[in-house]
Amino acid sequence: MRNVSQIVNGKRKIIKKPELLAPAGNLEKLKTAIMYGADAVFVGGKEFSLRSQASNFSIEDIKEGVIFAKKYGAHIHVTCNIILHQDNLKGIEEYLQTLDDIGVTAIIVADPYIMKIAKDMDLNLEVHVSTQLSTLNLKAIEFYQKMGMDRVVLGREVTYEDLKTIMEYAPVDVEYFIHGAMCIHYSGRCMLSNYLSRRDANRGGCSQSCRWYYDLYDDGNLVNQEDDMPFSMSSKDMSLIDHIGELIELGVDSFKIEGRMKSLHYIATVVSTYRKLIDTYCEDPDHFIQDESYRQELLKAANRALCHGFFYEHPGVEEQLFNMRDEHPTQEFVMRILDYDQEKHLAKIEQRNYFKVGDQIEIFSPHHPNLFFTVEKLYNEDKEAVEVANHPMEILYVEINENVLANDMGRKVIR
Repeated sequence: MRNVSQIVNGKRKIIKKPELLAPAGNLEKLKTAIMYGADAVFVGGKEFSLRSQASNFSIEDIKEGVIFAKKYGAHIHVTCNIILHQDNLKGIEEYLQTLDDIGVTAIIVADPYIMKIAKDMDLNLEVHVSTQLSTLNLKAIEFYQKMGMDRVVLGREVTYEDLKTIMEYAPVDVEYFIHGAMCIHYSGRCMLSNYLSRRDANRGGCSQSCRWYYDLYDDGNLVNQEDDMPFSMSSKDMSLIDHIGELIELGVDSFKIEGRMKSLHYIATVVSTYRKLIDTYCEDPDHFIQDESYRQELLKAANRALCHGFFYEHPGVEEQLFNMRDEHPTQEFVMRILDYDQEKHLAKIEQRNYFKVGDQIEIFSPHHPNLFFTVEKLYNEDKEAVEVANHPMEILYVEINENVLANDMGRKVIR
């Protein structure tokens, strides 16, 4: 077991704090993830990356992201995780050299050819084995270590009991998923999308066929479903919010959050919640209290229902979303604070969704506890009183009696 703590002034403290690794689908999300507490952010480039529907980054975007991250002591990882076909082979060396030149910390790779090229080029950046390769055991990790890999991103199917063994002997850094969508198949091994929609899941085109609705037949006869609902086989999302302390104590090097296609509000909410939990636990692990507030905070972002994934054992029927959709945001992202005048108690905001005078708003931030206020006075950019905010991205002013900070966010409380 790795040494993760020591006694400081008579109190045990965590000295090996895990990296918190967040997703980002564009520059705004990248910057928000870092401001809300991410130690590192993983992004997809426009080449050699999965998630083709995400707003993948140009080289100029990646460079800007690296410069921004350095101001906060954070790192940028770039996914190069497609499974190569013959028509993907050109330009790899030039692309990797460019990523190295602009200061990318690591690439996340699934194809052995890219692994070999990156190491043969003697780049400064690290090479991480993607979860697409479904690494579930110590021997596979040792194999990748012999190839020169710097980190292995485990498959989502690794249980806590297996992880304990892995962390005791792993010869390289280990990255473990703590939050996000689950695959109905083994990570990186599903071919449903290829067969049903001719979209290659392992080259960035997954159509999420597992979440479609299907008719079920038994011996050629249509099976009636409850309430005439067609069959689907989507998994609930994974959240290990109740087990972060156990994972920290194992010495896991990096905690990964899934969701490059998720919203800005989702990224800010999930990252800030795990950031606060990790920091609180590491400061005084022996007196940490795991209360319900962390889980309740996560539920304020749009999620499917949550489960523990494979943490305990193979998930059962209770971890599936058979015959249902279960997206349930409890509060709606309505504003981002741009500036605050402490003398006038007036916040300059950027509107994100509809709200009006009389609505209750919850402000959340990486820097202070959540606070609530009721919108009593609202002004447009010309300082004229208005009753509603219904123009996307409009600049407005709202009275808030308690101090708020630039880049704080506001949710409308659903009563």
